Amino acid sequence: MPLNRTIAVILFVAFYYVPAARAQAGPVEGGHELQIWTGGGHGTNGSQSSDGVWNLGLRYGLILTAPHGPGFLRGRLEYAVDIVPAFLVVQKGSTAYGAGVNPFAFKWELDTHRSVVPYFELGGGTLFTNIKTPPGTSQINFTTSGALGLHFLGSKYNVSTEIRFMHISNAGLSSPNPGINTVQLRIGFGRFSQKE
Repeated sequence: MPLNRTIAVILFVAFYYVPAARAQAGPVEGGHELQIWTGGGHGTNGSQSSDGVWNLGLRYGLILTAPHGPGFLRGRLEYAVDIVPAFLVVQKGSTAYGAGVNPFAFKWELDTHRSVVPYFELGGGTLFTNIKTPPGTSQINFTTSGALGLHFLGSKYNVSTEIRFMHISNAGLSSPNPGINTVQLRIGFGRFSQKE
């Protein structure tokens, strides 16, 4: 599906779903986020631009702060960890199967007081694959990523959609080190628990 069509579908779902939703309490200081997510996308440039990726993961997050910050950037900071039991990289001549862990993700969730919570995120982790990814490099890679997304709060659960840029590289463990740059669409299903 072309990127423009994907964005149009996300916006349609957002405006269709949100008015009917009774918002749960969103992220609050001391609360937790539990989520299952999946995402996929395609290489963007260089020698690996024809590569595709798909991944599936579980997230645990802790809301660290109460709302603070200036104007429309007022929000909360969340620290999260992702376990990624399934990570596929479709590359020239083969498909790499792997798993990973993202020990840090820092997410800034804007304080909107509405049933839609915009956020942006930076994170990173490690990816282990059954074959060298890209071919001729390493079975151990590191991932760095940034994302822009939206939480749509329902009465009990929330749905999130985001656009994520991810760089996959062996950080010089082997040479060559071409890396893979991807843009992915990620969709998650989860809930925010409240501070006891």
